[in-house]
Amino acid sequence: MCDATTLWVVTDPAAPETVPQPHDRARSVRRWFRIFAFAEAVSWGALLVAMFFKWVVQDDPHAGLEGGVPIVGPIHGVLFLAYCSLAVVAWSTFRWNLKTLALALAASIPPFFTIWFETWAERRGLLTSVADDPDPAPGVTQV
Repeated sequence: MCDATTLWVVTDPAAPETVPQPHDRARSVRRWFRIFAFAEAVSWGALLVAMFFKWVVQDDPHAGLEGGVPIVGPIHGVLFLAYCSLAVVAWSTFRWNLKTLALALAASIPPFFTIWFETWAERRGLLTSVADDPDPAPGVTQV
């Protein structure tokens, strides 16, 4: 018989219990950082194209016709802020030094530099954690 204070927990004995591992978070941060680095660069390019049409191609840029700038501008702004936020998260996750963080943030200002920074960081192994490295350097312990 079951009374109101009994709590039943049903588990699937065939399903293994999954506990999030630190390297899972690092892989997720790496993936999202790379996605937003590319997206921020593409949105920068789209904003430059929209501004070109607004200020160069249009007969009278002061006529009040904004073209695609009011659409692309906020999209780029959101992606810019997301990239900068992910750079801070990556700094914390991958234990970058402050110069690397400053470079990541500075890369968001010139057009397309986020792609350069992401490629540079990937080649230098800055987007991998110690837990992802199968052969860490001597004296480095896994957390």
